[in-house]
Amino acid sequence: MTHKDLDVWKESIRFVKRIYQATSSFPKSELYGITNQMRRSAVSIPSNISEGAARGSTKEFIRFLYISLGSLSELETQLIVSKELGYDFDPDVLKNLEEIRKRLFSLIRSLKQKLEGKE
Repeated sequence: MTHKDLDVWKESIRFVKRIYQATSSFPKSELYGITNQMRRSAVSIPSNISEGAARGSTKEFIRFLYISLGSLSELETQLIVSKELGYDFDPDVLKNLEEIRKRLFSLIRSLKQKLEGKE
């Protein structure tokens, strides 16, 4: 099994596409500002899932999943700022973000239980 088999990774890949689509309507003046930052945060989510899965250690995998959660929270903040600035995007993006957060926490919980079973 690889990271490509994980539902949370698949979902986060689709989410990256949604973020790129959402930010494509942002002002051109934001291309190197919040647009770029949001896209980088979004890409970081599946990237850290895949890097953690490749480490070969459950502890390392969990650590990288927490990094993905950090990127997700960073992106959530950027979405809130964008909304405050009047930049329009589909509100379902935030619901999608919450679903990914739940899946990440569920995977972390499952991996922690696996670790505890080994000790």
